[in-house]
Amino acid sequence: MKIAVVSGKGGTGKTYFATNLAVAVGAQLLDCDVEEPNAHLFISPKVEGEKLVCVKVPRIDLSKCTFCKKCAEVCAYNAIAVVGKQVLVFEELCHSCGACSIACPEQAIYEENRPIGVVRWGAGKGIELVYGVLNVGEPRATPVIESVKEMARDGGLVVIDGPPGTSCPAVEAMYGCDVAVGVVEPTPMGLHDFSIIADVCQNLSIKLVAVINKSGFGYEDVKSFCQKRGVPVVMEIPFSRRIAELYSRKRLLVEEESWRSRFAEALDKVSEVV
Repeated sequence: MKIAVVSGKGGTGKTYFATNLAVAVGAQLLDCDVEEPNAHLFISPKVEGEKLVCVKVPRIDLSKCTFCKKCAEVCAYNAIAVVGKQVLVFEELCHSCGACSIACPEQAIYEENRPIGVVRWGAGKGIELVYGVLNVGEPRATPVIESVKEMARDGGLVVIDGPPGTSCPAVEAMYGCDVAVGVVEPTPMGLHDFSIIADVCQNLSIKLVAVINKSGFGYEDVKSFCQKRGVPVVMEIPFSRRIAELYSRKRLLVEEESWRSRFAEALDKVSEVV
């Protein structure tokens, strides 16, 4: 079973829940929040290997090019411009579709690999962790997320810590999962963002459950929304100074035995939905 842990915004406790759940039940953990990965801060893995993540970008053989502009005309992302006797390639805009090389009548375009990030893996606290790191300034996170997900093991339980929000990286992290766990704070803003997560999961035909973090504010509209939309609440984590102290010291809740059983019970409730 593949579980995607998601949130409508950053700071809801998504990664903290994902790391605790993975350690509590012995799951493989994939950190797909590649723009700001921090699961490794809690797992402290011994890194066993890494690989570069590259994308294909076009290169122009000017000895063959006739500057006909067909490559620029076919590019849907405006990643190529022909100006006089120059061909400009904007690598950050390129989506590696290969249309320019196919359209070139002179076969003057070839492709090269351009590194955009790295995937690392290792073990810590009894689990396997795989996490991606997108290079600073790179606009496209999805190729790195895809590379992380390629390392998901067959069979067993896989927990995917997705990026916050509902943009392309978050959708890529959720795609193909059996269920999504939405971590939500009991506030008006938290409910607003969670409602968007619920709509995305519905459109992707992914079952959704909720974890209410920092519970105890007295704002009950999140529970009402979940009841109305048929989203089971599988766990509530209280608003607690003690939990905040553990988090700030990079310690997991499941290091205390009572919490380990509570996360295991949350997994049982998730499994019932699947």
